[in-house]
Amino acid sequence: MQNSAIRFLSIKSLFVAFVLAISTRDLSAADWKFTLKIAPQIRQQPFTGRVYVFFQKGTKSEPRTGMDWFHPIPFIALDVNQWQPAEPLLISAATPKLLSFPQPLGDLQLAGFRAQAIVRLNPFEREVGEGAGNGISNPVPLVDNQDTRPIEFTIEKLIPEPVFPKRDHCRELIVRSDLLSRFHGRDVSLKAAVHLPASYSTFPARRYPVIFMIPGFGGTHFDGAGDAPVKETNQEGVEFIRVNLDPSCPLGHHVFADSANNGPVGQALVQEFLPALDKAYRTVAAPTARFLTGHSSGGWSSLWVQITHPESFGGTWSTSPDPVDFRDFQTVNLYQPSANLYRDNVGLRRPLGRHGTQVLLWADDFCDMETGLGDGGQLRSFEAVFSPRGPDRQPRILWDRRTGAIDQSVAADWKQYDIRLKLVAEWQTLGPKLAGKLHVFMGSQDTFYLEPATHRLKEALKDLGSDAVIEILPGKDHFNLFAGGLDLRIRQEMTAAFLKYHKP
Repeated sequence: MQNSAIRFLSIKSLFVAFVLAISTRDLSAADWKFTLKIAPQIRQQPFTGRVYVFFQKGTKSEPRTGMDWFHPIPFIALDVNQWQPAEPLLISAATPKLLSFPQPLGDLQLAGFRAQAIVRLNPFEREVGEGAGNGISNPVPLVDNQDTRPIEFTIEKLIPEPVFPKRDHCRELIVRSDLLSRFHGRDVSLKAAVHLPASYSTFPARRYPVIFMIPGFGGTHFDGAGDAPVKETNQEGVEFIRVNLDPSCPLGHHVFADSANNGPVGQALVQEFLPALDKAYRTVAAPTARFLTGHSSGGWSSLWVQITHPESFGGTWSTSPDPVDFRDFQTVNLYQPSANLYRDNVGLRRPLGRHGTQVLLWADDFCDMETGLGDGGQLRSFEAVFSPRGPDRQPRILWDRRTGAIDQSVAADWKQYDIRLKLVAEWQTLGPKLAGKLHVFMGSQDTFYLEPATHRLKEALKDLGSDAVIEILPGKDHFNLFAGGLDLRIRQEMTAAFLKYHKP
């Protein structure tokens, strides 16, 4: 799931005419019609992919940026095949295979909303509304003007590539991966933001331990593009180089796990990125000086990287990790023959997000939203990592998008990524290598129902005789877990782990 600074869900030069016709007999949503066309001078070749129109009310921001998990905005989407740029594309409630959220277009009341169209031109960008290279229009108000003449909307911009800021103490590191480039048949790089300690330029002979930080779903290395060096607070004077890794990929968050769909990302991190980092910066190039941490999907990632590369890192401090035991995958036992993502064992709707006792997200609604948005969503991201690749070269579907029923043949393939199962099965080998290295923190009221799986992992590791530190913090949820100084405690424990083998 996403990190505490959640970036919620939110196509090359492009011109689109976007026409709205309003019926004079009534203003029901069924009367809204849209036409899109791409100007020949902007795009000459036919387009195959997905087009969208986002709708938002009561804001001056662009609707494309308003896709919020907890307050999702309405949108429609349509897959087109070999759409000729100069040919108008008509979209209405009668359009076959039109995707519409949260209701059919014929039921959406859109008068007073602002609309913005998007063409997903960049297939390698997981974001829709904020993905670099995607084409966008200016926002246009949908006004009740009782006018039958078309209202034209011009889409004439591309979302620009983000530029990493130039900072003295924070620099971008991009490492081309031969492993991932061969797998995908195109150039693929691993990216990170490298934070240098205050003394880095003052003491040119000093080397530093490294903290690798993995953001949650939606996060990138840009989250770590700060302009000031971090001030360490430990009395021993230990300073760290801090590396914010980028876990994003076209299918979502790759969690640095080798997979059939995302490729050998974990191998690329250890075999290619680590040597490049050690060459570019004055690191203490030893496993005992490398530490992992991450929150949410980043918490699962950091735990997985430590377990699958136990001799490359000196410990992980993972917070609010995604499900670590698939017998409780956000309340679903994936291995139960009758498992269903949408309904529990007595037929009640499954919640997906909460605040205290109040349900904020339902699994079926969330899946409907992701289905409309397409590749790159959180739940689809799980399938991209854990599922095998199907005959269509896409990740195999775990659950029926209409009924929620779990495909047990796919669930069986997911077992290789079940962290509890992996530890139990390989403990004789992994146990000695992981001694003193596992630390997991979870709130007792996690927003995304992640704490039961962590409870199960804690019990399993206790039975194995592990010294792993797994704590369930009373009253804490996904977003306030660090309140009270958990981050300071983690840094202190990393410092102690470093000093066990190295002098300051």
